[in-house]
Amino acid sequence: MTDDAFDSSDAARADGDLPYARTLSLPGPLPLTLGGELPEVSVRYETYGELNAARDNAIYVCHALTGDSHVARHDADDAPGWWDILVGPGESVDTNSHFVICANVLGGCRGTTGPASIDPRTGRSYGGDFPRITIADMVEVQKRLLDQLGIEKLRAVIGGSMGGMMALTWAVRHPERVDSAVLLATTHCLSSQALSFDIVGRNAIFKDPNYNNGQYYDREKKPDDGLAIARMIGHVTYLSDRTMSRKFDPDREHPRDVAYAYEKEFSVGSYLAYQGGRFVERFDANSYVALSLAMDQFNLARDYGSLTAALSRITARTLVASFSTDWLFPPTHSRRIVDTLMAAGKDVSSLVVESDCGHDAFLLENDLPVYGPLVKGFLEQAAPEPEATGAASPDADGVLPAENNVRSIFFHNRLDLQRLAELIEPGSSVLDLGCGSGQLLSLLRRRGSGNLLGLELSAKAIVDCVGQGLRVVQRDLDRGLGVFADGQFDVVVLSQTLQAMRRPDAALREMLRVGRTGLVSFPNFAHHAAVRQLLERGTSPVTEGLPFPWWSSPSIRFFSIKDFENLCHELSIDVVQRVAIDSATGELAGEDYNTRADMAVCVLKRATDFTSEGGHP
Repeated sequence: MTDDAFDSSDAARADGDLPYARTLSLPGPLPLTLGGELPEVSVRYETYGELNAARDNAIYVCHALTGDSHVARHDADDAPGWWDILVGPGESVDTNSHFVICANVLGGCRGTTGPASIDPRTGRSYGGDFPRITIADMVEVQKRLLDQLGIEKLRAVIGGSMGGMMALTWAVRHPERVDSAVLLATTHCLSSQALSFDIVGRNAIFKDPNYNNGQYYDREKKPDDGLAIARMIGHVTYLSDRTMSRKFDPDREHPRDVAYAYEKEFSVGSYLAYQGGRFVERFDANSYVALSLAMDQFNLARDYGSLTAALSRITARTLVASFSTDWLFPPTHSRRIVDTLMAAGKDVSSLVVESDCGHDAFLLENDLPVYGPLVKGFLEQAAPEPEATGAASPDADGVLPAENNVRSIFFHNRLDLQRLAELIEPGSSVLDLGCGSGQLLSLLRRRGSGNLLGLELSAKAIVDCVGQGLRVVQRDLDRGLGVFADGQFDVVVLSQTLQAMRRPDAALREMLRVGRTGLVSFPNFAHHAAVRQLLERGTSPVTEGLPFPWWSSPSIRFFSIKDFENLCHELSIDVVQRVAIDSATGELAGEDYNTRADMAVCVLKRATDFTSEGGHP
């Protein structure tokens, strides 16, 4: 087994001095959510970058369960931070333009009041008598810190895992103080499976003979074995099956000799022994208990009556990113947050990052090329910059350039986008299905349209959209639009995507359920150039309008304009306007549109109502 098999998100962390950290005593007692109070609280924090004159460029970074204030190194001589890959000069959270604050959380063990702190009422460490705290209590301490620093509003709050819980709590409890929120690999409430691992870990600590009900700070022996085992259990949940197979299967029965006295029969055993032993060197068992209990107790739906009631309080722009192999905070949890925000009409964008790295992915470089630009683009749009968006601009003929998103772009010459934009009245609320890299949404925004939202599958296209300040949520359109209410949008657009869908009929019914008007553009497979190739050469056509060979074409439906109109008739959908275009000349086709046009734009209205149930595929 090679040394790199022992690399983890903990690799750079150590229990050394934090020379750039400062400690601030907060005024007054701190009332606690679950009852009681802490008579006094000190908070240990670090800052990066410069606070501008307007005091409006602050970003608060919330750390995960075992993190601390040292989010990044301050200079070349400083110790590595736990998020150097994301925070720093020129990084996604750019300290050249943002003032970044990160504090050790309440209950932690790196300088902020926690179980090892002295209780002024007794003159000794709180130990096991440290009161129960919540995520909301942690956020209250952070808010009081910002009050002392004179920061009234955050440009953004960002966090992953337990840090994401705090970022979400910031947006829910203090909406007036948060412009933007970035939630990575997090949840509104832990699953019972996740709870179970924490419960086993805490019991390992409680049953350590040296735990002594948490009163061990004046003793020579600490509950190191219980804490190490708790960390081993927790660390397994941070990984994925793919990661563990790649790390350990090649040398499964050849463990590395490590200086920690835990079972090391297999290579993965020596890895876990190493991680557990290293963790004990920098963390405190009582803090692990206090923080894991706070994380486990977090439940926004319970606290506010429902998740909808909780998230309806949010006014911040919100970015939600999850990771495909994260089974501790799975993408389904993030999707529920996103769906609830979308249903409430909130400004939310989302992406599930395809990853092999499990829950730890947001701390590792492996998937940084995807989530790094995503976060960077989102934060740059949070800044009060000039109106330029970086969006694609029309050429002299009013045509937007093509993008390379195969899922929703089927023509090099996107004349249909201009036509679609012309058919949408300024101020309309628009849902763009298969929005690609946001060409239509950008054009509509410049023309003064109101509530705009895109759904897209391509990760690259979503990153592009977010970087332009567009709202876009990752969604497979074949799964339907059940999250949206009947008539929620003025216009629903499906451009150059219908031919790639499994159930075009269901897609049309759904778009006219959630929108008062439907706009559809699609390629016409009865175009004379395509038909001629098929008849004369006997091969599948490849034309300007149909640029893909049969074996790599995203199209799975090959239909003509007349086929589409016949389907609409069967579905009781009225085609109230048809624009048939010859993209080679830009001219509109007349009566022979079914053979002369290679693309069509149709305006649809429902002749009869579609119910939510009936609209599902």
